[in-house]
Amino acid sequence: MARHPDASKQQRWLDLMHRWHALQVELTVREFCERHGLSESNFYVWRRVLRERGLIDGQSTQAAPTPTAFVELTPDAAPPSATAVDLVLSERRLLRVHPGFDPATLLQLVRLLEEPAC
Repeated sequence: MARHPDASKQQRWLDLMHRWHALQVELTVREFCERHGLSESNFYVWRRVLRERGLIDGQSTQAAPTPTAFVELTPDAAPPSATAVDLVLSERRLLRVHPGFDPATLLQLVRLLEEPAC
């Protein structure tokens, strides 16, 4: 199956939109673009394209953010709801955890990712 010519660009911008969405409370579009070396006009073009393709929602990204829920990570923890949970580990790391995840595996993964690099 041939991939769409802009499939890798689409995936890159989709990842960037998810990352910005997780940080929009802290950063404006301009600040996010400056921090990531992006053109603001490209940001808005790709946001429109991704919305038209149904890959991100069409709601204003300037709307009030969804309240943050904190959950203790233990091996027997259950997801708080039926929606995905975003874990922002650093400016460059975002984990999206969907319902049904294995809490023990997630705990090990977070510990591994947060270990200092050798």
